[in-house]
Amino acid sequence: MTASLDQSALRTLCANALRVLAIDAVQAANSGHPGMPMGMADIAEALWRHHLRHDPADAQWIDRDRFVLSNGHGSMLLYALLHLTGYALPMSELRRFRQLHSLTPGHPEHGLTPGVETTTGPLGQGITNAVGMALAEKLLAAEFNRPGHGVIDHRTWVFLGDGCLMEGISHEAASLAGTWRLNKLVAFWDDNGISIDGDVKGWFGDDTPARFEAYGWTVIRGVDGHDRAALDAAIAAAKASEKPVLICCRTTIGFGSPNRAGTAKAHGEALGAEEIAKTREQLGWQWPAFEIPDAVREAWSARERGAQLRREWQASFSAYAEAHPELAHELLRRFALNSLPAAAEQAFAKAIAETETKRASVATRKASQELLNAVAPQLPGLLGGSADLTGSNLTDWKGSQALTGERTGNHVHYGVREFGMAAIMNGIALHGGLRPYGGTFLTFSDYSRNALRMAALMKLPVVHVFTHDSIGLGEDGPTHQPVEHVSSLRLIPGLDVWRPADATETAVAWREALRRSDGPSVLALSRQALPHAAEAGQERSDAIARGGYVLRRPPNEQVVLIATGSEVSIALAAATLLAGDGIAARVVSVPCLDVFERQDAAYRSEVIPRRLPRLAVEAGSTGLWWKHVGENGDVVGLDRFGESAPAGDLFRHFGLVAEMVAARAAQLLSAAPAPELATS
Repeated sequence: MTASLDQSALRTLCANALRVLAIDAVQAANSGHPGMPMGMADIAEALWRHHLRHDPADAQWIDRDRFVLSNGHGSMLLYALLHLTGYALPMSELRRFRQLHSLTPGHPEHGLTPGVETTTGPLGQGITNAVGMALAEKLLAAEFNRPGHGVIDHRTWVFLGDGCLMEGISHEAASLAGTWRLNKLVAFWDDNGISIDGDVKGWFGDDTPARFEAYGWTVIRGVDGHDRAALDAAIAAAKASEKPVLICCRTTIGFGSPNRAGTAKAHGEALGAEEIAKTREQLGWQWPAFEIPDAVREAWSARERGAQLRREWQASFSAYAEAHPELAHELLRRFALNSLPAAAEQAFAKAIAETETKRASVATRKASQELLNAVAPQLPGLLGGSADLTGSNLTDWKGSQALTGERTGNHVHYGVREFGMAAIMNGIALHGGLRPYGGTFLTFSDYSRNALRMAALMKLPVVHVFTHDSIGLGEDGPTHQPVEHVSSLRLIPGLDVWRPADATETAVAWREALRRSDGPSVLALSRQALPHAAEAGQERSDAIARGGYVLRRPPNEQVVLIATGSEVSIALAAATLLAGDGIAARVVSVPCLDVFERQDAAYRSEVIPRRLPRLAVEAGSTGLWWKHVGENGDVVGLDRFGESAPAGDLFRHFGLVAEMVAARAAQLLSAAPAPELATS
């Protein structure tokens, strides 16, 4: 068969193989999206068979090209590509598309399927992750490459659709990509004019090419997405650009289906047996379901070429390592992400000891910056940033250099783009080699939330610095005062939410967040100064790292006060008041409820004994605390929005003061009714 096929016919068969695998898998599952894979198959063939630098035998090769399927609902296109090019994704897994525990879930999942670079499905985030990947490539190339040694030199390729472009995050990401001149980023727009509700003309009238040109992209217009020569020419032009590139590909959704092509019916449902038979006939595909002819398999396999590309890179890296051994060692260390450098651990130990010695009253956002000043020089690869609030979040440090379009740096001004910042940080972490953190006000975590969720789902070690963590920010009022945010973030599986009470807890929170390699962390930090929480000489670094610990333990305890963040100092003051009335109160600090709840039951019971009445205190939603205080316990918190006033007035108004906490604790012991909190 191979000898009888010319290259044009072979390329047609290769593209059609992608189409029929998508059709067959969706039909077998009776669920999925065949239309996009059928429409983008020719684009995929042009990129993956002729331009993509990858090795199916090593999905983690440092200098591989990255491919992102931003329109992740078309996941069968990616699974077909991975299977045919030689990744560890057998045909049996394509047959099990969308089934329990298969390697072919409904949307691509990073860490599950070999070759999947990022989890996509929430539209717009894939292209934004890709911007982060391209930024990481640019920064690492600038840092590590030397004359004659281009060890970091790869591209990031993206498929995206109309839905990705409608999502607001795509504006945030594309604007930054143009500003940063990410010329190794190439996106293919699947301009098929169809979304779930039908023809998009009624709700998507943007001049998309002009929009991207305004962002500073090179735009290649009017490419027929089914014309191989046009696609080859467009890709060659994209490689020569000094800007990020958008290739506008006019395609037909459901290409090859006689009755579904070009309609919304092709988007998200199986074609059905009758239409599949007609589609096979129209495509000239004569093989049964899930069967690929040997000539097509041979043409698709990327194993030999991929192995050769990787061997060539490995040889160049060996020469680089000989010429620049320290750089080579550091580059490999960065991508391994096994542990913090020894110098960083030493810097943390010294900084933590100094906070305990100084016993200073300081806002935890300031304590965070002071910690960065002490530790960041020992953490090469740390990449900070803020969404236009650097001076408030205090995410910069003495060695910070701002990234611009003209120069690289280690601090990113993301502008007022919280969602974009969070998803770009995910892309940076996915790429490897850099450790991203970024800041905004805690209340604006709502804008970032879905990217935070995706970081947790992908187990990415990103750090979010959310400052102004409560009504303690004061006069800006309820629009800026987070109430439900800490609790809602704690509900995201795998996200560690740290709310430290003082400088020492802040330093330990940073240490644990940066030690972590299996998920994201949040640092919720105060605007207002907080007093040092521990008594002189109290060793608590290891206890803080367990998420919750006993801060004050008097003899003959009668009640337990549990607090977090700025309310720890309130609980300590309340315990002092109770002591004056002859009531001995244990004080427990819980800087990270998520970490504390991962401790064994014996430790949790030792810290918060069930035998004693328990009162929790936090300037936010009370709901999550009830399981720790029990039905006979009490929670002092805030289950309503705040108001505009100085912070001290607000804490008094809402009963978040030592006197009220002490009174509520005393009432637990006497079983008297609790006093009413302010409701207006």
